Amino acid sequence: MTEVVSPLDLDLRVVRYFLAVADHANFGRAAAALHVGQPSLSRQIRGLERQLGVRLFHRTPQGARLSEAGQAFAPKARILLRAAGEAAAAARATAGPGSISIGYTAGLVITAATRELRRRHHEAIVRTTYLGWRRPAEALLDRQVDAVVARVPFSTDGLHVTHLYDEPRVLVVPHGHRLAGQPFAVLADIADEPLQWVPGLDPACSAFWRLEPRPDGRPVRTGPVMNTLDDTWECVASGDTLAVATRSHVNTTRTDLTLIPLRGIAPSRVVLATRTEDSSLVAAFRQCAREHLTA
Repeated sequence: MTEVVSPLDLDLRVVRYFLAVADHANFGRAAAALHVGQPSLSRQIRGLERQLGVRLFHRTPQGARLSEAGQAFAPKARILLRAAGEAAAAARATAGPGSISIGYTAGLVITAATRELRRRHHEAIVRTTYLGWRRPAEALLDRQVDAVVARVPFSTDGLHVTHLYDEPRVLVVPHGHRLAGQPFAVLADIADEPLQWVPGLDPACSAFWRLEPRPDGRPVRTGPVMNTLDDTWECVASGDTLAVATRSHVNTTRTDLTLIPLRGIAPSRVVLATRTEDSSLVAAFRQCAREHLTA
């Protein structure tokens, strides 16, 4: 390849882009998850490859597969981003009255707790970050955020986890579906129905929302790929798939969807996760979350 530029000039934003493509194994899905244009993402990755002097991906019509060089670079890239987050966190820890960054995932509202935290600690800097479907444990361990309100399951190794509340899971179907209007549904009712597929989701989380494994051992049919909740509701309303969610996930402005309680399955558990080393602001937010975040 062409001239190699010093790796000391690596752009961390582009490194994060590389990892998104590696996780999604597809430039289009990674671009959607990152909220950037696919042509721009492709240019950024090509620039990174020129800088490193290697090809990081094998590009095919089916997606993007890590090359040998890409496989070697990926774990080191994750360490690099984590170290950068730790450096930023160390710098913030020295600043004035203190600050906290709080992440939250799709379908959750944390306003009541953050408002109360600001009231009790008016001198502190309180930031919030919407994580979408990004993996909450990685956001914590990479020190992108100091606390996360999210739904389990996800890897909680090395984290402090506080249970906040449970929320029943529901089946989301389009109006006119054979189950619409039923008082409830069970797994047997949807044995042959496709369910949503979110690329790059934590495997345990994906299995939880796709109701896997099934008691009868049958594989779950996979519906269209979805990168956002809006994608999900559009695909359900169009009759392309069904979805498992909670009521707080669903866009209440849509009148073309029906929610049916699911029986015989565990509810969704909402938790607050933090790193094991607590600051006073993290401890204060935990107290606010316990008091003000409910189903």
